[in-house]
Amino acid sequence: MVRSTILTAIAATLLGQVANATYNLDTVFDASNFFQEFTHFNQPDPTQGFVEYVDLPTAQNAGLSAIRQDGTIYMGVDTTTYNPPNGRRSVRVESQKTFTKGLFIADIAHMPSNTCGVWPAFWTFGPNWPVSGEIDIIEGVNTQTENSITLHTKNKCQMLGHSTLASTFVVSEECNALTGCGQQSGDNQNYGDGFNAIGGGVYAMEWTDARIAIWFFPRHSIPNDITSGNPAPSGWGQPSGSFSPGQTCDITSAFKDHKIVFDTTFCGNWAGEVWASNAECSAHGPSCKDYVASNPKDFAEAYWSINSVKVYKAQPI
Repeated sequence: MVRSTILTAIAATLLGQVANATYNLDTVFDASNFFQEFTHFNQPDPTQGFVEYVDLPTAQNAGLSAIRQDGTIYMGVDTTTYNPPNGRRSVRVESQKTFTKGLFIADIAHMPSNTCGVWPAFWTFGPNWPVSGEIDIIEGVNTQTENSITLHTKNKCQMLGHSTLASTFVVSEECNALTGCGQQSGDNQNYGDGFNAIGGGVYAMEWTDARIAIWFFPRHSIPNDITSGNPAPSGWGQPSGSFSPGQTCDITSAFKDHKIVFDTTFCGNWAGEVWASNAECSAHGPSCKDYVASNPKDFAEAYWSINSVKVYKAQPI
């Protein structure tokens, strides 16, 4: 009881500091520097996907990575090759710079569509995975229509939901390496086709010692403080997902030195594993891999179009 009271008091103090935090711009990734600051990962997919991640020259020559005339950062997948022997070509990029805590704001115009076999993600992770943790900001598979937000940690680690939107469903409070602790959004405009239909929007992730919280703002309702470059999370209302530390874990020790990642893989340990339980996808046949290999044109909308990613650091209180 005493320990619980102390932890509650500490959490309240930290959350009070979060509410009063002022953020200063630290790093900007946009069309001027994105492909210089992010590395194209070209190793085998750790999630066992039917994918061939390619390096920057290969991606640029194939039209998979580009800065478009409108200034957006484009990252797509191969939509022409039938039965690619090493998996469908795609892009995974990781920031060279690493971050511990901060406010991360990604302005995204388009993300991969709700297409069978596709598994896109916007996430962060630290060295020697899962020792330094993982934060999945945007993630989903196949025909999923609502975003999944998940944290992964090395050991079992209890994270409590804290003041999220009423439509958010807590999947699990106990983080781990395999399944993580997750919260499922109830908004069908924050992921896939629904997201793209409204012109995308802004995802914001605030990472402090007290909590990890994620907001989504549709294009038509991005807060003025974000567009002006003076973000103030205390005025944004309840987040789509929020994790505060429980008695068996604390954020400071479980998450550190994270790279920022965008990727699109196919099938693998999630999209492939749940293929048979998705009636729309399994109607294409019993194998996710066979479908992805045989239908390149179906992935024309499986691309990211990003305006910018900005990272802000909290000003010391």
